[in-house]
Amino acid sequence: MKTTVTICGVGLIGGSLALSLKGQPHIHVVGHSPNPNSVQKYLDRGVVDEATTSLADAVQHADFVFLCVPVGKLDAYLQELQALPLKKGCIITDVGSTKRSVAAYASSLSWEDVYFIGGHPMAGSERSGVEAATSHLFENAFYVLTPDTDTPEPAYEKLVELLAHTKANIVRVDPVLHDEIVGAISHLPHIIAVALVNQVADYHANNDLFGRLAAGGFRDITRIASSDPIIWRDILINNKSVLLNMLKDWNREVAEFVRMLEVEDGEGIAKQFEKASAFRDGLPERRKGMITSLYDVYVDIPDHPGIIGEITSLLGSEQISLSNIQILESREEVPGVLRLSFRNQEDQDLAVERLKEKQYHIHF
Repeated sequence: MKTTVTICGVGLIGGSLALSLKGQPHIHVVGHSPNPNSVQKYLDRGVVDEATTSLADAVQHADFVFLCVPVGKLDAYLQELQALPLKKGCIITDVGSTKRSVAAYASSLSWEDVYFIGGHPMAGSERSGVEAATSHLFENAFYVLTPDTDTPEPAYEKLVELLAHTKANIVRVDPVLHDEIVGAISHLPHIIAVALVNQVADYHANNDLFGRLAAGGFRDITRIASSDPIIWRDILINNKSVLLNMLKDWNREVAEFVRMLEVEDGEGIAKQFEKASAFRDGLPERRKGMITSLYDVYVDIPDHPGIIGEITSLLGSEQISLSNIQILESREEVPGVLRLSFRNQEDQDLAVERLKEKQYHIHF
């Protein structure tokens, strides 16, 4: 007997989940979207086995239902599912980056032989939509599950067994603790990045030299400020209580730097950098996380026709996939800088090796 997995919202996350499950001999994947064009796209790309605009039809035989929709829509989906005749033993889960509120709302609903287990795959991509989906997205990433205290252990184990196909590292975490952790390592950095970019944008309004000189490193360290506004609006409001406390802590950190600068406490400033460096240097470098890692290589290139084609052909001959390519500087008699972006560390390492063999000057 086949296991039916229904995925509501087959975008980057839902599509990658579908691709990691589709093709398994005992799994049938159903996609759902209220948008007929999206449903057709799922089918045309072969991401799911079948798809429909009807939620009732999509879940009627489902053993698992994955809600891969924005955090702000989770409650509405749960309420609609609660009113449908779901299969006995059906397990509902989500992929939202906050867990406390959805867990509380799911617990407030009346379920009969149906179980909700919160989930959060801590992996992503700078691209979005089903077009960016890949069966390898979750491989070696942390996939957090937040079962309620009264969730039957067999139900939890069934979900863990299914997610083994993603090759992710499953971690069991309390939903409240989860929100505190992601608040610190993802939500707060997004707020800080947005505030910093907006501060420089205000300076730029009075002098465009700020924007002209803010390329390169500034653009890299603040790239998360370009995240989807609506999605992040919902995430931040959903995790409001955690973030309000963390922003108070952040204000204290900033106030300490203000104090040290005012009194010219050079030793104190140095100690802050030493503390940060020691902790950061101890963090794992090659593990997928909530904020997508950069796998960028900068190549100095001479200003002559065909050079970019030579480099891309070299990489293509080695089956090395590029996720982005950008010319940072290129004018007559001035060497250009080509920025190559890769989807993973392995492609980056192989590209560097091959480019160095051809005597290209590489830097990071």
